[in-house]
Amino acid sequence: MTQIHELSARDLAAAVRAGDVSPREVADHTLDRARRLGPDVGAFVHVAEERARAQAAEAEEQLADGGGAGTLPPFLGVPVPVKDLTMVAGLPFECGSAAFAGAVAPVDDGVVTLLRAAGTLMVGKTTTPELGLPPYTEPDVAAPARSPWDRSRTAGGSSGGAAAAVAAGIVPVAHGSDGGGSLRIPAAACGLVGLKPSRGRVSPGPYGVDGAALATNGVLSRTVRDTAAFLDVLSAHWPGDAHLLPEPRTSFLDACDRAPAALRVGVLTAPVNVADAPVHPGARAAVDRAARLLEGLGHHLDEAPVPFSPEQWDAFMPLWSVGALAAPVPPERAELLVPLTRWMREVGRGFSAADYARAVGDVQRLTRQTALAWSAFDVILSPTLAQPPVKIGAMRDDADPAGDFQAQKAFTPWTSAWNLIGAPAISLPLHREVVEDGDGPRELPFGVMLGARLGQEEALLGLAAQLEAADPWPVLAPDYR
Repeated sequence: MTQIHELSARDLAAAVRAGDVSPREVADHTLDRARRLGPDVGAFVHVAEERARAQAAEAEEQLADGGGAGTLPPFLGVPVPVKDLTMVAGLPFECGSAAFAGAVAPVDDGVVTLLRAAGTLMVGKTTTPELGLPPYTEPDVAAPARSPWDRSRTAGGSSGGAAAAVAAGIVPVAHGSDGGGSLRIPAAACGLVGLKPSRGRVSPGPYGVDGAALATNGVLSRTVRDTAAFLDVLSAHWPGDAHLLPEPRTSFLDACDRAPAALRVGVLTAPVNVADAPVHPGARAAVDRAARLLEGLGHHLDEAPVPFSPEQWDAFMPLWSVGALAAPVPPERAELLVPLTRWMREVGRGFSAADYARAVGDVQRLTRQTALAWSAFDVILSPTLAQPPVKIGAMRDDADPAGDFQAQKAFTPWTSAWNLIGAPAISLPLHREVVEDGDGPRELPFGVMLGARLGQEEALLGLAAQLEAADPWPVLAPDYR
């Protein structure tokens, strides 16, 4: 059998059901790799060894009593860690911040409940930057999350530890969340699949609320079908949900086997939120590669317009900065926040209630404006990131957090648009390119992003599965195969 860490989540679940490998063996293998490789890439802030072993024992009891694979949870015995912005009862909940040191979650968040019901093993909490704010993962309270493709470079953020764990072959899938690109950015930096679902597809309930409705939960994985299958797991609803979407025709996993009819694809390589953001040749080459594949599959491509100006993008800022200000930081611990977070909160204090209300309206107007600008297209294709993953420490600038934020925008000039309009977008690791720097040449992944209309995950996943079949990508980063 292929080694445990090389299997997709679906294949590993099938191996467990078939008796080819036991949940205890999976837990042992995963925890061993977490201990040996996790510190290399900054994947975990907490490895939940005792809990993982207890859950593996429970999984073995379910296998013994299950009466057949059809009655078993779909991912029984599959290890899936949880990002440390999400509550797992009884485990640390420190949000990447010294200001929350020692906090322990009182309950499981809804997505954790769903992952557990699906049979997964909760093997640890993954590293995140403070409050999940930047697109790099360099918290003061833990080692930085590093791309397994080049450990001198960031794994992205804010789900950086999750991406590092998957790309290093510690786990096949990891939970993450995305409020401005935080699943898709690390997917691009680490050569993975990262889907931001539509607004309303994955509920924040029963304890969370939508707020500005920019952020959502999801997973990082190595395959489109794993991503689709976990969307089936996470897309349950809780009482009181404010945003509801139609269910898939059958399942999101089934959608991967339904090749879409010829689609109208708009190609967007001009930055959205920063007019003069430089775009690396590798990012453009990734889009060119995807475009050739799409044309070969019978889809129709044309240039897509930039849907709104960088000045209009600033409507995002009151929502993001006031969101940072609203974090429940104990006043006596506010000085423990990193400079970027303190700056963001100070920006938030500068907005009035009327400013915030206008921002909510402005984002809704941008959604209508974007729908009109892209009405000729079914899907929009762009790079995921403008540059390869940056060197650790190269973007974080404690002396100039405003400059840090501008650099973040230039690094991620497309991802946040999909959070603003609430529509689904997926990053695929279609391209790799050798990048020269002071440490010599290194092959790095470059992601492409595909976005669709609100609620159109089925078409998006079908298209992504088409591309994966036409041009498969490496399962793991080279040093971890």
